Amino acid sequence: MISSHPPAPFPPQEGGEPPGTPAILSDATRDAIIALKAKYPKVQSAILDALRLAQEEIGYVPAEASAEVAALLGVSPHHVHSLATFYTMFFTQPVGTAIVEVCDNLSCALWGSRRILARLEQELGITVGETTPDGSVTLLRTIECLAACGGAPALRVNTTYHEQMTEEKVTELVKELRKTT
Repeated sequence: MISSHPPAPFPPQEGGEPPGTPAILSDATRDAIIALKAKYPKVQSAILDALRLAQEEIGYVPAEASAEVAALLGVSPHHVHSLATFYTMFFTQPVGTAIVEVCDNLSCALWGSRRILARLEQELGITVGETTPDGSVTLLRTIECLAACGGAPALRVNTTYHEQMTEEKVTELVKELRKTT
């Protein structure tokens, strides 16, 4: 399963990076994060947007990025890290270009989501929580509900839903993912 890094060990500094720590975010992203402070009445409200910006740039939020966000916003690195690890929309380890989640709620389970998951694992050569060796696909997790019960079994690749999945459709989907990533 995707695990998280420990929080960064240095104290935050208003509007700058911690001493001796090189910036990993671009100047444009750093400027955008600093600008978020003016958007919200309380700086803590800017943390999720700032983490999103960091993840958009890097592809995930390593501990160094969480610490840099904290320093830029002038908040606790521990608090930023706790939000990055609490919300499932943030990844604290590298993930593939394509992130696959399979619904396993009742409707999808009754229509064969376990078979769909098994076929994905077979076709990709990985198990849930792993990324293909080439870094193209992460079979992230099963998810409680994708709100696609009428199209069960369903899965999501990044933000695209795939419904009424069959083992054959999974094989075709994996071929497409290998071509496009």
